Amino acid sequence: MAKAAILEQVGGLTIGEVELADPAPHEVLIDTKACGLCHSDLHFIDGAYPHPLPAIPGHEAAGVVRAVGSEVKTVKPGDHVVSCLSAFCGHCEFCVTGRMALCLGGDTRRAQTAAPRITRNGGELVAQMLNLSAFADQMLIHEHACVAIDKDMPLDRAAVIGCAVTTGAGAIFNACSVVPGETVAVIGCGGVGLATVNAAKIAGAGKVIAIDPLAEKRQLAEVLGATHTVDAMADDAVEQVMKITGGGVHHAIEAVGRQASADLAVKVLRRGGTATILGMMPLDCKVGLGAMDLLSGKKLQGAIMGMNHFPVDLPRLVDFYLRGLLDLDTIIAERIPLEKINEGFEKMKQGTSARSVVVFD
Repeated sequence: MAKAAILEQVGGLTIGEVELADPAPHEVLIDTKACGLCHSDLHFIDGAYPHPLPAIPGHEAAGVVRAVGSEVKTVKPGDHVVSCLSAFCGHCEFCVTGRMALCLGGDTRRAQTAAPRITRNGGELVAQMLNLSAFADQMLIHEHACVAIDKDMPLDRAAVIGCAVTTGAGAIFNACSVVPGETVAVIGCGGVGLATVNAAKIAGAGKVIAIDPLAEKRQLAEVLGATHTVDAMADDAVEQVMKITGGGVHHAIEAVGRQASADLAVKVLRRGGTATILGMMPLDCKVGLGAMDLLSGKKLQGAIMGMNHFPVDLPRLVDFYLRGLLDLDTIIAERIPLEKINEGFEKMKQGTSARSVVVFD
């Protein structure tokens, strides 16, 4: 039996027990040690994005491998691992062209005819969210949804690499290929935005402008490497960025998932600049480029999970932390037990602090 935070109906989580199946040939059973609270989870909890219920959310996790299926080659019992929601099959068009984050991962899910991974009450199906369901003290996932990491890495900090840092750093290193000296604006300084700021510093960006309505978040961004900050609600926010950069940024990265912040990302670009949208926007939102934007060579892109190559990227990010380059300590605002998870999401709604991380015994 595993203890889990279960989404029974839209609005909040309840703590209950579930049963996990035995690992199939390519599956891994993990003792979850830590899991970050991500705004994407809140979108499902609040019902903004629909999902079959009951389900267990949670996707930003680290743990220790307990058991593996008969065909698993990539990890072994006792390995420390970080999970990633962009599980990859390894042989579809997206995988073989190096765009693993776009893989639809059909092979990494259990077949409809197979026994479900998660059940309760003697057989009732519990939906597995994003192939992970990490708000539980155990996870049963495909081997291509996790990667082994250095055992010197503290697992509470490793957890936030699984989504926030992979997404933010991936945007800088993979989706945008930021060149040293280029200017970067980051709109929204939650966990993903702060990781983006930190990665922009690591990449050698010339100016890193953090844009957020909250002074507390702007201060955190400065700790993580922002050279300038702008209040997102200021009437002259765009003009401030233009003045700081002498004509706009090379890269504007939206890390909130709001229409206004996505539109702002386009407005602060210089000629030929690229706006990258990381946030999960409301499903009816659209972002666009005007005629003059197009004539100025501006580009707009989405970058799911930072367009990561997580089996390669994640160990590198762990190495960056262990070498003192990547600052994960500032991103984590608090560590809480599973029983306080609803309070953690209430704190997220207030928006003043960065990541809350559930830590399991």
